[in-house]
Amino acid sequence: MSKISQLFVNFRVRKRILALADAFIVVVAGLFSSFIFSLIDVSIEREILLAFFFLSVLMCFGSLLYFGAYNKLWRYLNRSDYLSCIKGVVAGIFATQVFFFIAMDIQYWQFALLQAVFACVGVCLFRFLFRNAFISLVETGRIEGRKKRTMIIGAGNATRLLLDEIRNSIKDAEKGLETSAAAEIYPVCLIDDDRYKIGKPFENVLVAGSTSDIPKIAKLENIEQILFAIPSCPPKDRQTILDLCSKTGLPVKVLPFIGTLLDSSSIGNGSTNFATQIRDIKVEDLLGRDPIKFDNKDIRAYIENKVCMVTGGGGSIGSELVRQIAKYNPKQVIIVDIYENNAYDIQQELVMEYGKNLNLVTIIASVRDYFRMNQIFKKYHPEVIFHAAAHKHVPLMEKNPMEAIKNNVIGTFNVATLAMFNNVKKFVMISTDKAVNPTNVMGASKRCCEMIVRFMSMQKDSDTEFVVTRFGNVLGSNGSVIPLFKRQIEQGKPVTVTHPDIIRYFMTIPEAVSLVLEAASIAHGGEIFVLDMGMPVKIVTLAENLIRMYGKVPYKDVPIKFTGLRPGEKIKEELLMNEEGLKKTKNKLIFIGKQIDIDTSKFINELWKLKTAAAENDDEIAIRALHEIVPTFTTPEAFNRTVLQQSCDEKSKNFNNQTISKEG
Repeated sequence: MSKISQLFVNFRVRKRILALADAFIVVVAGLFSSFIFSLIDVSIEREILLAFFFLSVLMCFGSLLYFGAYNKLWRYLNRSDYLSCIKGVVAGIFATQVFFFIAMDIQYWQFALLQAVFACVGVCLFRFLFRNAFISLVETGRIEGRKKRTMIIGAGNATRLLLDEIRNSIKDAEKGLETSAAAEIYPVCLIDDDRYKIGKPFENVLVAGSTSDIPKIAKLENIEQILFAIPSCPPKDRQTILDLCSKTGLPVKVLPFIGTLLDSSSIGNGSTNFATQIRDIKVEDLLGRDPIKFDNKDIRAYIENKVCMVTGGGGSIGSELVRQIAKYNPKQVIIVDIYENNAYDIQQELVMEYGKNLNLVTIIASVRDYFRMNQIFKKYHPEVIFHAAAHKHVPLMEKNPMEAIKNNVIGTFNVATLAMFNNVKKFVMISTDKAVNPTNVMGASKRCCEMIVRFMSMQKDSDTEFVVTRFGNVLGSNGSVIPLFKRQIEQGKPVTVTHPDIIRYFMTIPEAVSLVLEAASIAHGGEIFVLDMGMPVKIVTLAENLIRMYGKVPYKDVPIKFTGLRPGEKIKEELLMNEEGLKKTKNKLIFIGKQIDIDTSKFINELWKLKTAAAENDDEIAIRALHEIVPTFTTPEAFNRTVLQQSCDEKSKNFNNQTISKEG
């Protein structure tokens, strides 16, 4: 960018140039008025005319300043700003005439009126032409190449630092130095809900409006991308703002949360480095739920210097468990997984991060194999076990019910029994909301696992604290709908949703794992911990938001296809059974569900029948046995029919109430 262009970029310089232009226009308007008056034989003495010009320039400058005609960048002028210019010019010239009348008893009201008309037209026309011509030429040099016209949400400290980095990248580019990611950003305008900032420049960039104006301003200013730069924004407000951004159909990027931002906002020389931290918006940004906070002191108390085993340690939940456990200085971490690729990936990740500082053992084994698991217990003597190994894909398990029973039910029974026999201090099982009133084999098998853990906790001669944690869908986990939606969008295929009314509870993987760790820290044995996951989210809404995040329009650029409910799938998931109540814990988002007592002798007999049927690979007998051991196991058709009927009744009731209200 040339030095001349840089002068015009500086708002103070432009304000002075604008004031000089206004002075010139007022004088020229006076000359035009004087010429017209001379044609009708009404002449004004030269000395008086010069004095009138001089005083009118001063008066107009003062009144224009008072009415705020210099407070905005030229390209952002709107009707109210042009009105401010008219008020300023009229007031200035009127004040000049009043002064001459009082001081010298000279009256040129017609001349003053004509000068005011010419000056108003000139001042407004200059601003309009400058906005549409000269500024466009200056900006052409600024946004050429790879710069994108960017709207930045937020006019706070994070934005200030980001704008500083953008300016520094411009200087580096002029010197021929290597530039940062900030070189790709051209900040056109800012958005902020602080009414005292709106209409004023912030670090030489105009705060053009509030968040409600985002779609309008984005269209008016030909914005190419939106940057959300309020790292400390509460999640619910963040969701609302990002929903507005998604309506523009533009790519949306965000700065990370404030903690992450502060941790990594400096590089070696102490300069800011925010542009590299800008990331694409994630679906979890749209959930609108406060991040769940956990007591790390309690977690450290039972992890530190303990031998911790994680079954299914290579999976999405299991691997995150291992990552978080490693932070609390365990004596040893044992990863048990049947899938060698996943186990290898998390092993190498931890080796690179901790090296020899972490005592890590990776074992390829199946929880189905009682004797192999017994061998592991005898060799490593685990003190805390996190049981995450499970088959969880609902449609696949409907087609392969024997595998769900063998892996989930028998595997849990094996590990829980060995935990009790080997005096493990804590056994924490990871369950799912699909275990509540299950409509599929996977959910029923996980409910049976919960009952096994309950059965173990009721054994009087056991020293092990048996705990269940239950939560909903996990964003980004293996089998989650989000990766599927992303692949479909990127490949140009329709996004497939099973049903327009299907809803789910969602949480992030770190939140799910933190729940497991905190539950274990406050458990005394026999509890089932349930997370308050906020309001459920419609899957079709997630799909629509994800499409918008790619800068596309749902149903237009990317079709959404409803494929019908899959085998065993519910319209709506639940977190509690009818018999379970809720008890508060010290964490307001974690509750203890009252465990349902079971007849231990009856349960163990039914479990033996189930195990025998599974061993014989008899689907019909095994599923019948699963229904007997889990009395709440029902068909998806019956459950969904009830839910849809309740939804219709509720909509009808709301419609009737609205009708009565209008008639009233």
